[in-house]
Amino acid sequence: MKSCRILSGNLNRLSYVWKLINCKYFHTSTQKLHGEYEMKDPISPEETVHVTFVDKLNNRLTVKGKIGDRLLYLAHKFNVEMEGACEASCACTTCHCYVDHNFLSRLPEPSETEEDLLDMAPFLKENSRLGCQIILNKELDGIEISLPLATRNFYVDGHKPKPH
Repeated sequence: MKSCRILSGNLNRLSYVWKLINCKYFHTSTQKLHGEYEMKDPISPEETVHVTFVDKLNNRLTVKGKIGDRLLYLAHKFNVEMEGACEASCACTTCHCYVDHNFLSRLPEPSETEEDLLDMAPFLKENSRLGCQIILNKELDGIEISLPLATRNFYVDGHKPKPH
């Protein structure tokens, strides 16, 4: 009888494990969060890209990003007030920024979606881009990004959302 109870208990555990494995929410790979890549520091000088953010009050902050970083998440990493309400899905204009004219030609052309969104952004200029659509490469080393005086969001004035 004792061996039957042990066998029965082991079968119940195996059945439970089998259900977990076959469950669609069970993952063995590590979970990646939005902007997780950007939260890591550059490994070598060859992959380092220097970015200078200039805020509304003309305060300058030079940071080290790396090749492949999305500008929006790099701004979040260093607490630059670039909102990104849509979490880089190119569905809002809260990450609107101005790119230094010397670097504008080094960026890929904006997509039609980005251009349509920028048309709705307040304080639009010829060097306006969405920070969520700028991915750093070595050609952008030394880029200067300025923030506009305001962005458009559905929140009440004065609300400062925190990145997730």
